[in-house]
Amino acid sequence: MRGMLRVAVDLVAAASAEINAIRRAGFSVERKEDLTPVTAADLAAERIIVQGLRAHFPDIAVIAEEEVAEGRVTAPGRVFWLVDPLDGTREFAAGRDEFAVNIGLVVDGVAVLGAVGTPAFGAIYAGIVGVGAWKHDAAGERAIAVRAAPAEGLHVMASRHYEHDPKLAALLAGLRVAAVTNIGSAVKFCRVAEGVADYYPRLGRTMEWDTAAPQAVVEAAGGSVLNFAGDPLRYGKGGWENPDFICRGLFA
Repeated sequence: MRGMLRVAVDLVAAASAEINAIRRAGFSVERKEDLTPVTAADLAAERIIVQGLRAHFPDIAVIAEEEVAEGRVTAPGRVFWLVDPLDGTREFAAGRDEFAVNIGLVVDGVAVLGAVGTPAFGAIYAGIVGVGAWKHDAAGERAIAVRAAPAEGLHVMASRHYEHDPKLAALLAGLRVAAVTNIGSAVKFCRVAEGVADYYPRLGRTMEWDTAAPQAVVEAAGGSVLNFAGDPLRYGKGGWENPDFICRGLFA
């Protein structure tokens, strides 16, 4: 499993470098059939990742966001990769830094391994559930873990695009909250995994490639990603769409 994670981390690094290069050079934004944005960076990063995964693991299916958008869907099987080459395209297109690269491995419906790159911040988060989680950046590699909630209250991560959702306010009303940060993409999971934040409720639409890799990182770091019935998110569902969920560190 560590060898598979090493490949995923290397591919996230390569895709992150390509995304940053395209960002520096400039790019246009187009719209897919569902009206969500796509850029040259999404497509280039996905090519790097899917070609690499298929070369290293020819017997493991790869489900990648842009291929699915184009109608190319591989049957997943027991074991498969889920790839979001540029999670947070809206943030990327708007010139913000909160976008990510996600590669997750699923076994029997469970996210077991993940690598998440944050290209603008020069970091990669990686984890194997039951083994541990790590952060790679300019300072080197170090283990990360979720934290116990501080006495002053939770640092909540929330989606920028659901900032004014009344359901979010209702959910947080019963909690001791010290701060709320609204940003996009899987960066929110990473902040929980590294013990900077405590709670990330997601009340809007997400797809499986958005969450498999960061869920694995969070759970490897000692946290959880649960639907509102209290069950971990599972993968390989028809349509690839997730229910609402809560990502959390350690607190009663």
